[in-house]
Amino acid sequence: MTDLIDRTIAILRVDGERWQALAAGLDRELLLRPPAPGEWSALQCLGHAADTEAAVFAARVRAMLAGRPAFAAFDPDTESTPIAAGTDPMVVAASHAALRAESLALLATVNEADLVRTARHAELGPVTLGELLNEWAAHDLMHVVQAERAVMQAFIPDTGPWRRYFADHDVDSSATAESR
Repeated sequence: MTDLIDRTIAILRVDGERWQALAAGLDRELLLRPPAPGEWSALQCLGHAADTEAAVFAARVRAMLAGRPAFAAFDPDTESTPIAAGTDPMVVAASHAALRAESLALLATVNEADLVRTARHAELGPVTLGELLNEWAAHDLMHVVQAERAVMQAFIPDTGPWRRYFADHDVDSSATAESR
């Protein structure tokens, strides 16, 4: 296997464990707290991760391995599973974990020669399987970081003189600027 395949599997395995830890270790209020109006909470990020695990990445890998010429785009604003106050984080995490296990098994079948396979993305045009694997790993990391950033917002405002050290993560940039 190539470094890309191995690294993608490693990222997806580690991130799956991070999602499980967040869902099991944090209270619902913290997981549902959006960092700012219009931004996703940690639980919404996990819901999106489960949605893309179910309908996007593995499906695209399978399509490319099967030689299908194209695949559809995914619009999280219209195709996502709703997350509500009563949504159980552990149920979402368990769904994600089961789907992730299937994805990891699928990726174990990919070989270096497959990385140059192409298909047409409905919005982006031609893409290779190698590009898709890079997107999958980066996308997964991005949303774990986004979820952790959302959780951080409950703590940053009360860090006193240390608040300025969180400037890159503080959604209330005016407060960070004042503490510099």
